[in-house]
Amino acid sequence: MNNLRSTLAIVWRIAAPYFRSEDKWAGRGLLAAVIGSELAIVGITVLLNQWNSRFYNALQERNWDSFVYEIIYFSVLATIYTVIAVYQLYLNQWLQIRWRRWMTSQYLGEWLHRANHYRMQLQGDAADNPDQRMTDDVKLFVDRTLNIGVGLLSAIVTLASFVVILWTLSDAAPLHMFGRDLTFPGYLVWGALIYSVLGTVLTHLIGWPLVGLDYRQQQYEADFRFNLVRVRENSEQIALLRGEPAPVTPGHDRPLPAPHDRPQGALRRVGGRARGAA
Repeated sequence: MNNLRSTLAIVWRIAAPYFRSEDKWAGRGLLAAVIGSELAIVGITVLLNQWNSRFYNALQERNWDSFVYEIIYFSVLATIYTVIAVYQLYLNQWLQIRWRRWMTSQYLGEWLHRANHYRMQLQGDAADNPDQRMTDDVKLFVDRTLNIGVGLLSAIVTLASFVVILWTLSDAAPLHMFGRDLTFPGYLVWGALIYSVLGTVLTHLIGWPLVGLDYRQQQYEADFRFNLVRVRENSEQIALLRGEPAPVTPGHDRPLPAPHDRPQGALRRVGGRARGAA
């Protein structure tokens, strides 16, 4: 729990400044539009769930008029859903571009301010390859923070919306086991919650080791890009000295990073070291 609070606090310290910056109104407006469209999609999903019941009842009763009405109703809902989903993707990417541009400008400014890019090299534990990491880590931070945040909100609203539906269905269709009906209020709700908790725990156990691997991947890719840039800048000397066989693969001269590190930790170190060096 403490690790979760610490992670959320770090994410908030990195993400919040943009929504208090000179671009705050555009950022807040786009974020509100993304959240509003996500809530609208959840609402349409609930309506489609209710449509399923009416549509198959019409098929069972062979009611032609109801069948035609439900087909038209579904077509309207599907059209609205498609428009909202496409527009949400557009707004999401627009917000990511503005947010990423602002964060990159801020970190780049701090890195170049008063020769901090040189001073950071003199510190023993400075962030590795900040020039390379600022481009990729900012992109990953913005993309994952926005997608996870909106996805979490969508999951909570979906849960609240379907709890009532599942509870009603539990009363309409009693639990039948061992040849008799068992009275268990809201058994569909409890079953869905147990399934979700077990799935979340299993996903966490399987995915947690991947956090460190993901960080190492970003670190090695940054090292690799840095080495390729050095080869291009010194191509004449390398060609004259026939130094092509020298390895340029990353990770040969550094220990593996701590598995508990995060990409946002690298961003925090870049900003912190730059301010400390100043």
